[in-house]
Amino acid sequence: MEYLGLTLALFGAALAAALSGIGSAIGIGIAGGSAAGVMTEDPNKFASCLILQALPGTQGIYGLLITFFVLNKLGLLGGGAAVALNWNQGLQIFAACMPIAIVGWISAIYQGKTSAASIQMISKKPEAMGKAIILPAMVETYAVLALLTSILMLMGVQL
Repeated sequence: MEYLGLTLALFGAALAAALSGIGSAIGIGIAGGSAAGVMTEDPNKFASCLILQALPGTQGIYGLLITFFVLNKLGLLGGGAAVALNWNQGLQIFAACMPIAIVGWISAIYQGKTSAASIQMISKKPEAMGKAIILPAMVETYAVLALLTSILMLMGVQL
């Protein structure tokens, strides 16, 4: 029972990194499959395809960022001992990690699907690259909002 708070906090941090990272890997894979198909027809579209394929990877970065915030808040980044947490504080940190964990996971997959569609669009109309980036960027909005929510919630946890 002594380490329940710390365990909950670390579990939340782990889920933030893992779920958003899994979503990013899936999203990048979806977009990558589409990019590979386009580049077999026109290898000169590599740069455009790469930009669109990379977009779903940001959610994994956001999850990792929240994990670093939690580890820093707990005093674990400098190699020192963790601060003492009660179960309520641990649960608050766990809850603060959930917006980016869940939204990052799901939005990365949908951003990958939107990026794949945009890659198909530039295969036919390369001049539409600006429009092609905006479509998956709209999905990104919700990942950014989830990141902001997690940051604000973490800032509100008093240790």
